[in-house]
Amino acid sequence: MKKRVIGVLLVVCMMSALLIGCKNGDEPAAEGEDKKVEEKDSYKFGYTCMDGTNPFFVILEKTIKEEVEKNGDTLVSVDPANDVSLQIQQIEDLISQGIDAMFLNPAEAEGILPALDALNAAGIPIINFDTEVAEIDLVDSYVGSDNYNAGKVCGEDLVEKVPEGGDIIVLDSPTMNSVVDRTNGFLDAIEGKGFNIVAQQDAKGNLEVSMGIAEDLLQAHGDVVAIFGGNDPTALGALAAANAAGLKDCKIYGVDGSPDIKAELASGDSLIEGSGAQSPINIAKTSVEVMYKFLKGEKVDDRYPVETFLITADNVEEYGTDGWQ
Repeated sequence: MKKRVIGVLLVVCMMSALLIGCKNGDEPAAEGEDKKVEEKDSYKFGYTCMDGTNPFFVILEKTIKEEVEKNGDTLVSVDPANDVSLQIQQIEDLISQGIDAMFLNPAEAEGILPALDALNAAGIPIINFDTEVAEIDLVDSYVGSDNYNAGKVCGEDLVEKVPEGGDIIVLDSPTMNSVVDRTNGFLDAIEGKGFNIVAQQDAKGNLEVSMGIAEDLLQAHGDVVAIFGGNDPTALGALAAANAAGLKDCKIYGVDGSPDIKAELASGDSLIEGSGAQSPINIAKTSVEVMYKFLKGEKVDDRYPVETFLITADNVEEYGTDGWQ
């Protein structure tokens, strides 16, 4: 009986000590807080993006690699090919390889959360770039384009050039927050301007997927005045479908400002009307700057927005067609 009483008293004492500690501000740090990476002569960084074949991410990854290697550090890159389950597995593998920090762009904003939990549990800093994860508190900072504005400038251009309105197709990607923001910006810009969305489908940010969807949609809606694509590969897929359907008066918009889109704009006879341009080079360089700042123990902001703007046939010469701006 004495042993049981003593045991109960010990538990009560321990609980009291914990409560006192909490009152004194000694709460255990929440998962992912106060990450401290040991200073090293060189760091091993992990890198993942939704689709490593997308030209936007090709140049972004190349720039990050160049920037970290200037400091004598290493970048280990993986490509999940838009498969969030594979992306989670690849990130778990990077953790087991002993990476010090992570550059991350999610294949799915919500689906990637288990990987963020794993990185936080391992105390690995995360710089989230281009597309926000669903729970931004799980990363240490976000660097990305003003995606809402990138879609908005496309919508404003369409309203100016087609003041009478008409039927349009929207090819978005609901699992990609960046594309959702672009689509919202576009739709807000054309709201109340006489445009009718006859179809809105998930093209997954992929040229081939977009082309197949657009081919089907244009059979039923061959008189659309415009198509909005959530990124440039989507717009190029829609362009291929529109050309095959023989459309002559349809304005196609994308978002990226990629060399391929700029070449179409410069040609003078393309259905591509404009692209809400962003700079993967600036996103990459800013991501690296923020990462090193964090590793030095300096305070970083929650978000670092990168400017977006419209490129059309009227100003494409300012940006050139042989590379990214």
